[in-house]
Amino acid sequence: MTNQGIPQMMDIDYKPKLPKNKSIGIGIIGAGAIVQACHLPAYRMAGFNVIGIYDVNRERALALSEEFGIRHAFHSLEDLLKNPEIEVVDIAIPAKYQPDMVERVAAAGKHLLCQKPLGESYEDAKRIADTVTAAGVKGAVNQQMRWSPGIKASQLIVQNGWLGEVTQASIQVNVLTEWEQWPWITKIDRLEVMYHSIHYLDSIRSVLGKAPEYIYADGAKFPEQSSRGETRTMIHMKFLGETRGLIHDNHNHIAGQDDWYATFRFEGTEGIIKGTNGALYNYPEGREDTIHYLSKKIDPLQWHSPELEGRWFPDAFMGTMGELLLSIEEGREPENSVLDNLDTIRMVFASYRSMEENRPVWLNEFR
Repeated sequence: MTNQGIPQMMDIDYKPKLPKNKSIGIGIIGAGAIVQACHLPAYRMAGFNVIGIYDVNRERALALSEEFGIRHAFHSLEDLLKNPEIEVVDIAIPAKYQPDMVERVAAAGKHLLCQKPLGESYEDAKRIADTVTAAGVKGAVNQQMRWSPGIKASQLIVQNGWLGEVTQASIQVNVLTEWEQWPWITKIDRLEVMYHSIHYLDSIRSVLGKAPEYIYADGAKFPEQSSRGETRTMIHMKFLGETRGLIHDNHNHIAGQDDWYATFRFEGTEGIIKGTNGALYNYPEGREDTIHYLSKKIDPLQWHSPELEGRWFPDAFMGTMGELLLSIEEGREPENSVLDNLDTIRMVFASYRSMEENRPVWLNEFR
């Protein structure tokens, strides 16, 4: 509290929570660009104990082990899974390989962090959830945007009741994404929602604390684009009661970065939050998130604009792994569990079914 008794941002601990015991051994499967740029820098920032890494491209694994001072670049997956120091495995491979890999990791008795999307189909995602449950290990999903500074701060403001009853949530993005830098992604039929707006679906769900009843979505391409899948989407979400959500995402902006924007906004009966997702400004360098909020419960005439520290990339990656490690330490399920993520996956595949059938799709159609 301030000395006037008014709650401020300093009362909101939006930074990723870390376990007291950071000695839990981590093994990483996959040595791709995202591991190099985000996973390993975040784990180094957090002081996590990465024991070793494996990749089918051994040269990549060796290069990252040298760059980040990792003791082992394993010759085989079996060597990683047999290592007694490794209690948690970070699976950083494409979604189509994830169900089989989860079965192998879970059978070895290791806790695991899956990548998003959890599966290329709802059935694959459900299979992963069933595997983790049957094995009795903890499984989490790397939906790290919910730990980005602006989104996590918004979640805590909402949880504190400063907005009253939340009535509206929206995320709007207008940027140019050169999908060609990931050649494989240009060849798939489902692109934007599966590999980008999935973050926004999960973030809105995490801030509101609930999934929508149904989704009505539309996806489109840009003339002569090189990618096969959709690169523009509009997703309407109808929540129980009067709450509504909207995602408007365009990756084909024709002007320079000075006209790009990536914003979020949450409104309620008692207040408003508005902010920017700094990671998409001046990409790939990015900048800090911003947040501004007004609450009738605090000061009906005053906008508060606290400075936020950290970014989506790589800081939020401390949040996903940190929450898994905390859940092990505290003997509970992680907030980002594979079971929890089934609601996000339902939202993804409801969006695609809505595009294909041009109708509202209820999440309970996926069981």
